[in-house]
Amino acid sequence: MTGMQPHPNVQAVQRALDDAGARDGAGDASQVRLLPEAVHTAAAAAEALGVGVGAIANSLIFDADDAPLLVLTCGAHRVDAAGLAASIGVTRLRRATPEFVKEHTGQVIGGVAPVGHPRPLRTLVDTALQEYDEVWAAGGVPQAVFPTTYAELLRITAGTPADVA
Repeated sequence: MTGMQPHPNVQAVQRALDDAGARDGAGDASQVRLLPEAVHTAAAAAEALGVGVGAIANSLIFDADDAPLLVLTCGAHRVDAAGLAASIGVTRLRRATPEFVKEHTGQVIGGVAPVGHPRPLRTLVDTALQEYDEVWAAGGVPQAVFPTTYAELLRITAGTPADVA
């Protein structure tokens, strides 16, 4: 991590990455990087990193029958909530409120990381991400990101592969 004293959320994400032995696309240890400005969308993150929008792993929190569900989706996709709800057996799947997201992740929308939450979250990982040798995910705050791979996202989140679009 670069910079002075990083935000506690960034520290929690880096600790989770270190504890999991997370790797980037080159096989090196995943390191959270702070960008000069906040990136609240996949397009903004892709532009800041010089990668295609599909290589951004968006962390979306859904309210799935009142339980949190983390969906790590390819930045080029929109989640098909109705199809996803049917495929995972929930009656109601909707985008979570900012309060719900903060309660279950300790993080804010735009910076939700795949890891570093108070408790593990049920996680689905978009199979479209496997097309990329390296993907970038949020690092706990809107200006923090880290490099990893599809296989590593599955492993470090104990996630389930899913067709989410």
